Amino acid sequence: MTKPVEEASVTSDFVRSYVITGGRTLPDSDDLALHTLVTLAPERTPPLGAGPEVTAIWHLCAGGYLSVAEVAGHLELPVGVARLLLTDLFEQGHLLRRAEPPRAQNVDRATLEKVLNGLQSLIG
Repeated sequence: MTKPVEEASVTSDFVRSYVITGGRTLPDSDDLALHTLVTLAPERTPPLGAGPEVTAIWHLCAGGYLSVAEVAGHLELPVGVARLLLTDLFEQGHLLRRAEPPRAQNVDRATLEKVLNGLQSLIG
């Protein structure tokens, strides 16, 4: 006769990614790029039954825009998992997203000298 197997106690905060995502397939990186900025939609309330990761995203994004990479970094989650959670919140209408701002263009030297001369004439 064998003894019943005791359940091992959980001694770590580590949760595998497939538990967080429910085993779903990760979205394409084209849908939500690393530099895509996300924030909470105005006047939204957290979804009912939100998990700890979604609650953490909620608090992070309440302060303004963050990139997908920043959200993943703050949550210490793989980017794909963060992207999936963010996509869910976006599809539920809880998040706004926008593409990263375009890179600043280089200005020619003559324009910079004109600005510098103008500032010097104003300041003295």
